Amino acid sequence: MSNGLQAALLLARGRPEARDMLRGSGEALAVARRSFWAAVICLPAFLCLHLIDWAQAGPPARPGHALALDLLGYASGWAGFALVSHHIAAMLGRERQWPQFIAAWNWCSLVQYLMLVAAALPVLLGLPDMVCELVWLVALGWALWLEWFAARVMLDVPTLTAVGFVAFDIAIGMFIAGFTASLG
Repeated sequence: MSNGLQAALLLARGRPEARDMLRGSGEALAVARRSFWAAVICLPAFLCLHLIDWAQAGPPARPGHALALDLLGYASGWAGFALVSHHIAAMLGRERQWPQFIAAWNWCSLVQYLMLVAAALPVLLGLPDMVCELVWLVALGWALWLEWFAARVMLDVPTLTAVGFVAFDIAIGMFIAGFTASLG
């Protein structure tokens, strides 16, 4: 866990030596499996973002139902990207690097969630919309950059290939959000 978080913080600062931290931290698949604890650790931040959204827009008509669907989407999106990325990495001949990549992706998600929660705070403080939107845009851009950088470094792929991994992640998230919204 410690190596994973340290690697994510290095990646967040644009430091590719994070790859070495995950490489030297034990058997690759075991490291990848343990990294899924990041999904559990990120859950409070996910819920916090939903509560902030509900505080701003008002709660849905059936909050319990909406929350259950959101939690189902959260788990499905997390697992879905792991499965899709494994398949894509194998197609690209990067299957050996995938455990290291998914471990970095999982731990980087924690850093991303923390940044997004911090970026949502101006809304709670009642700052002007322009400030809130700018802070959110910067945090979102940084989160996307971090995912791209982790894919590029950990999978040792070209820039556009790393963009493709980020695009697949976004597409999976949008599909799941649309699907759960249709059930709500």
